Amino acid sequence: MEFFEEVAKFRAARRIYAKIMRERFHAKNAKSWHLRFHVQTSGESLTAQQVDNNIVRVTIEALAAVLGGCQSLHTNSRDEALALPTEESVKIALRTQHMIGAETGITKTVDPTAGSYYVEYLTNRIEEEVEKYLKKISRIGGALAAVEKGFFQEEIRRNAYRLKKEIDENKRVIVGVNKFQDPHDIEPKLNMIDKEGEGRQISRLMDFKNSRDKIKVGQALDALQQAAEKQDENLMPHIIHAVKSNVTLGEISKTFGGIFGKYEPKVSF
Repeated sequence: MEFFEEVAKFRAARRIYAKIMRERFHAKNAKSWHLRFHVQTSGESLTAQQVDNNIVRVTIEALAAVLGGCQSLHTNSRDEALALPTEESVKIALRTQHMIGAETGITKTVDPTAGSYYVEYLTNRIEEEVEKYLKKISRIGGALAAVEKGFFQEEIRRNAYRLKKEIDENKRVIVGVNKFQDPHDIEPKLNMIDKEGEGRQISRLMDFKNSRDKIKVGQALDALQQAAEKQDENLMPHIIHAVKSNVTLGEISKTFGGIFGKYEPKVSF
């Protein structure tokens, strides 16, 4: 991850979103131009080697997200390249956010990097390239058509291959992987999943379903289905109402699946 490029990507995204809302959708309310987004630090950057290095990587990525203007943030744990994180690793990830928020002072201003010639240059360049990319997707027929034609999948595969090749050829340094290796690196104590946990969770779910107002649940699901069948209605208010009525995510997904079907990617080798 190039730190300043990541900051610029978030800033460019905010500008592009505002421009699309104004010019394409003719939004009159300026508040609707504000891009509110959640960021999760990169799982791709985590390494199995020298897992404590991941704490630093996550800190840098989280800092870039905050400087870029995110509203909410998830910080990955240091050992997620090997297993589900331990409680200790999760706490370190959480404290990373706490320290950025409470000790750095960067949350005291809306845009701490405003006026930086380098960040502004990167932001402008990324914005131009993204607009070209969006036009390319439009020529394909839109995002849905691009997914159906495998455009995004191929882009992801191509980028993954490029990154792997750069690492293998030492054109991209990954500390602990292709440079600054530690021959005495020790694998940390990993989180061991309780095999009986699945049964307990299923039992809690059944108790939850049996204790709720079934009439209210049924009405919420019916309203959700009717709204979805109209094809052009805003479903978010109905989803929120369903959740407040104790409808589960699985039930909501099943309702939508019955109307819209289930996407099955076309895998090609």
